[in-house]
Amino acid sequence: MEMRSLFGEEPQSHVLESIVKIGTSRSPFIKERITLLFEAEILEDLFIQVNTLQLCGATFKVTYVKNSGQKKSERDGFEKRRAIEREIGLHIVGKADLRHPDRLFGVMNVNRRWVFGEYKKSESVWFRHQQKPNSYSTALSTRVARAVVNIAIPKPEGIKAIDPCCGIGTVLVEALSMGIDMVGSDRNPLILPGARENIAHFGFDGEITLADIRDITGHYDVAIIDLPYNLCSVISPEVQLEMLQSARRIAEKVVVVTVEPIDEILIKAGFSIIDRAVAKKSVFIREVIVCN
Repeated sequence: MEMRSLFGEEPQSHVLESIVKIGTSRSPFIKERITLLFEAEILEDLFIQVNTLQLCGATFKVTYVKNSGQKKSERDGFEKRRAIEREIGLHIVGKADLRHPDRLFGVMNVNRRWVFGEYKKSESVWFRHQQKPNSYSTALSTRVARAVVNIAIPKPEGIKAIDPCCGIGTVLVEALSMGIDMVGSDRNPLILPGARENIAHFGFDGEITLADIRDITGHYDVAIIDLPYNLCSVISPEVQLEMLQSARRIAEKVVVVTVEPIDEILIKAGFSIIDRAVAKKSVFIREVIVCN
């Protein structure tokens, strides 16, 4: 679902080829990226192409990127992968530096052809955010929270977003770490200091206010709502309807995270459901529903 939102299509294998360029550390499900420079059906033709690279004095390193979608019988062994790296390196006009290269290139076999380009490995930013000062066992995992933010806001530029039931701030931390303009609010005054501490812990500056979603008067492009569901936050279908009606009033697009079926309530609130997926954490099964 996140891939559909970010790239406009769903991967059919472990490798997604797209003209959409997404930062490798943005999604918890993106491992690495090759920005295509050359491609060829046979390696010898690729060698000729890489010889035309203009590095202007920059050092380089070539990394063979394994295609986990290949059958075991199709995969190159360790020695062959290193040999391909060396051979391509010999055809690049420039100085190799295996430790601290100025430019890192990747070579990969995809759909029976060879591709070569700038290589970038992902960084698990969401994993570091697990070490926040305050957390709840029933809160979204940082990995799922980051994916939900990407589902809600695939193109952050110019977007104004809100998490009106922000709780401990898990979604806010992920959004702010990606430079997304998001504010948070919650009606529970006891939880807000912990949410603010979590944001400050990672060096982010975000606004969190004490407010019930039904009292919010501002207008936003997107709202992300993780509906309350723990023993301290039992809400009736009537209150859920009021919350969702308020969400429809304050935002153009709404992404709802819920542990119980709410399709009828969403429709009654005036929403159209445009996409959905299931996320699991231990015994908790949540549905992520995109509405407008």
